[in-house]
Amino acid sequence: MDRDPVVAVRRTTELGLMVLAGVVIAGAYVLAALGRSSSLPANLVPLLVIILGLLVAAHMAVRKLAPGADPLLLPLAGLLNGIGYVFVARLRPDLAGFQALWTVLGIGAFIATLALVPRTRNIERFRYTLALFGIGLLLMPLVPVIGQTINGSRLWVKFGPVSFQPGELSKIVLVVFFASYLVEKRELLSMGTHQVAGMWLPEIRHLGPIVLAWSFSLIIMFFEKDLGSSLLFFALFITMLWVSTARGVYLGIGGLMFAVGAVLAYTSFDHVRTRVAIWLDPWAVSNDAGYQIIQGLFAFAAGGIAGANLGQGSPQRIPAVATDFTFAAIGEELGLLGTVAVLGAFLLMVGAGLRIAMRAEPPFEKLLATGLTAILGIQSFIILAGVTRLVPLTGITLPFVSYGGSSLISNYVLLALLLRISDDQAHRAAQAAGAQDSTQLGIR
Repeated sequence: MDRDPVVAVRRTTELGLMVLAGVVIAGAYVLAALGRSSSLPANLVPLLVIILGLLVAAHMAVRKLAPGADPLLLPLAGLLNGIGYVFVARLRPDLAGFQALWTVLGIGAFIATLALVPRTRNIERFRYTLALFGIGLLLMPLVPVIGQTINGSRLWVKFGPVSFQPGELSKIVLVVFFASYLVEKRELLSMGTHQVAGMWLPEIRHLGPIVLAWSFSLIIMFFEKDLGSSLLFFALFITMLWVSTARGVYLGIGGLMFAVGAVLAYTSFDHVRTRVAIWLDPWAVSNDAGYQIIQGLFAFAAGGIAGANLGQGSPQRIPAVATDFTFAAIGEELGLLGTVAVLGAFLLMVGAGLRIAMRAEPPFEKLLATGLTAILGIQSFIILAGVTRLVPLTGITLPFVSYGGSSLISNYVLLALLLRISDDQAHRAAQAAGAQDSTQLGIR
């Protein structure tokens, strides 16, 4: 397969894009340093060596372990990760070292996933084990002592000096279970035997998975107090259910069930009502709870079309700018052009993921690629829409860009699984082409 001209073109394309991403990241780092202090950073050369070394290491791993994989995903992830690092280092120098460490660990997890999962069908067999593991991770923040509440949400787990968000990994583990389960049950879920309000629905007992997913999303919303993760989890399951059954009625049922849950949360919890009130009118509490979102809007306005230039804006006025509001900092210093470029990178990643899903022939791989891509797309939408005040702000991170080790590592694992599915497709296509050539030679 390594001699396949298509494979060679893909890896050459990927290498070229990785070099381009490295140049852009290095240039952004230099400009940020010049804009801040009018001098080149002393650690420029070591940084370039580390950045290029990580990109080359990831590329060589793909070349060795998944040579037929899609050539766009890794360079786009590397570019977003690098741009995010530049802004973290520029806005929170005290976090730059940690973000660099998380990037190293993320690339390590990426390579390890490619090495440990030679075929995606290998993980399908562990569906129920993964389901229990995923649920355990999802509920771990509720465990006394180790569960931690930060900024009103109980999403963190702390063991000594180490803290992380287990929900970041749980969403990937649960996607594997959802894909495997829905492949097994899709025929039952696709059949309509009862008509309700003009819609044909399956047997009530077959709607159990929807109720279970809804229940867990409510647990996240009520007890962990995180609307964003709750929405992401439930939207992910409903999306995969819709794709597996091709029945739009599930979208309606899912939307109605989440609306009911959201109303319950709004009437039950003060922090949910506060988030909604800030979303509707942040100016009424501009010096208090609405300060963050207003400063983010000011940052976008100050950026204009071309931005204030790297290192010359003032996004550090925004609280939690390195985690929740990195996109606003990009808007101020890179302007509309920079934000559109970031959005374009995410759209290209989602498009590449959906292309992988469409080309996948085994149902499990198709659903798994769909779910992994949905995580990336839905999570990006939730945080970007929250920062721009399209929806109430939530505490989830922008994939590959925001500061955070749990998010960065889990997203690199997600990326590796997508590339593994893509490589499996290329491998099967090469085998089919070889068999066809052998048949034609035999006929002649």
